[in-house]
Amino acid sequence: MLLEGHEMAVPKIIVLGAGLGGTIAAYELRAKLKKRAEIMVLAESEDYWFVPSNPWVAVRWREPEAIRVHLPPIFADHGIGFSAVGAKRVHPSEKRIDLNDGNSINYDYLVIATGPDHAYDEIPGFGPDGHTVSVCQTHHAAAAADKFDAFVLNPGPIIIGAAQGASCYGPAYEFAMILDTELRRRKIRDRVPMTFVTAEPYVGHLGLDGVGDTKGILESEMRNRHIKWITSARVTSVEAGLMHVDEIAEGGAVTRSHDLPFNYAMLLPAFRGVPAIYGIEGLTNPRGFVIVDKHQRNPTFPDVFALGVCVAIPPTGPTPVPVGVPKTGFMIESMATAITMNLDAIIAGREPTAEASWNAICLADFGDDGVCFIAQPQIPPRNVNWAAQGKWVHLAKIGFEKYFLRKIRKGESEPFYERLALELIGVHKLKEVRK
Repeated sequence: MLLEGHEMAVPKIIVLGAGLGGTIAAYELRAKLKKRAEIMVLAESEDYWFVPSNPWVAVRWREPEAIRVHLPPIFADHGIGFSAVGAKRVHPSEKRIDLNDGNSINYDYLVIATGPDHAYDEIPGFGPDGHTVSVCQTHHAAAAADKFDAFVLNPGPIIIGAAQGASCYGPAYEFAMILDTELRRRKIRDRVPMTFVTAEPYVGHLGLDGVGDTKGILESEMRNRHIKWITSARVTSVEAGLMHVDEIAEGGAVTRSHDLPFNYAMLLPAFRGVPAIYGIEGLTNPRGFVIVDKHQRNPTFPDVFALGVCVAIPPTGPTPVPVGVPKTGFMIESMATAITMNLDAIIAGREPTAEASWNAICLADFGDDGVCFIAQPQIPPRNVNWAAQGKWVHLAKIGFEKYFLRKIRKGESEPFYERLALELIGVHKLKEVRK
C-alpha cells in the first residue's frame, strides 16, 4: 500500500548515445512508456548531426550548421533527461556507468546506441590526423571541405573508397560521384584522374552481396564518369601524396601491389566498438560490437539492449578482404522500435516478443542523380531485392534530409504520415509474428 503523497519508483532507462539510433530510441521510448519509466540520454555532445549529408558538407553544398540540431531543449520539452558528460566505462554486471567527469550513474535498463569508434590507427598514415580526409563525422567533413578548396587550386589524382574491415560503403560511392559532379561544374574534371579503392570483392557489393543490380548500376556509372576501381583492396599504408594498396585473391595471396599517387583522398575506415564498452566479456565480440539476440537484447546481461552501428552482425559471406555489414538508417529505426516494444512488455511483466525487420531503404545521392534500393530484409536471402537509378533520387535525398531534421527537431520518431507511406509500399519495422 502506498502512503499518501508517495509514488511508486519507476525503472530508469539510459540511452547511451544521441546519434540517429539513440535519439529516435529516446523519442519512441518516451512516447510508448509515458510515465511508466524515467528516460535519460547520455551522450558526448549536445548536438545531433545529420551524418548522411556529410559528403555535401565536404564540397560546401551544405554548411555544418544547416544539419545540426541542438538536443537539450527538445529532450526537456519531452520529459527526457539528458547529459553530455559522456560515458567512460559501462559495468553491466553492476548496472552502472562511469562518467567522464569522475561520477557514475546507475540504471535499470541500458540501451546502447553509441555508434562506432573509427579505426584509423589500424593503417599507418590513414585518417584525418594522417594524410586522408574523412566524411564520417561532420567536423571531419568540414575539414575535408577546407582541403578540397586547396585541391581545386592545384588539381591532381583523387582516391576515394573504403578500407579493409569497413562496414559502410554507400557514402564512399556517394562522395566519389559528388566529387565528379562538382569537378565537372568547375570545368576541371579533365585534370583529375579518379580511382575507387575498396575492400569489396566487386563494385556494388556494399557489404550486402549487392542489392538488385547494384553491381551493374554502379559499374556502369563509374565507367560513365571515368572512375577506375580496385576491388578486394587492402591498404597497407599511406604517406603524403602516396597510397600503398595490395589486391588480394581468395586465400589471401597478394596478386598485385599498387603505389597510387593522390592530391586528395578519402577512404572510409573500419569500425570497432567504443572504449566505454570495448572488451567487456559477454557484452561484446572481439571487435567491441554488442552481441544481441533476436529481440536486440544481450544474452549475458538481459537488462542491456543495443541498436545501430554498435551491434554485432556477421558478414554476409567470406571475402578475400574483410568486409563488414552496414547498418542503414531504416534498419536502425527498426531496431529502436523493437527495443521500445520489448521494454514496454518487460516493464508490464511480459516476455519480449518484438523482432526488428532489419529492412533497408537507402537513397544514395550522386550529385545530379542517384540510386535507390530496397532490401527486405537487409541481409540476404530477401523477400524484396530492388534497386533503381534516376535524377529523382537526388531530389528525394534533399527532401529526406529536410524531413528527417524536422522530425528530430519536433521530437517525433514516426509521424502518422510516415507510417502510412511505409504501409503503402509494404515496408515494416517489425517482423510479422508467425503462429
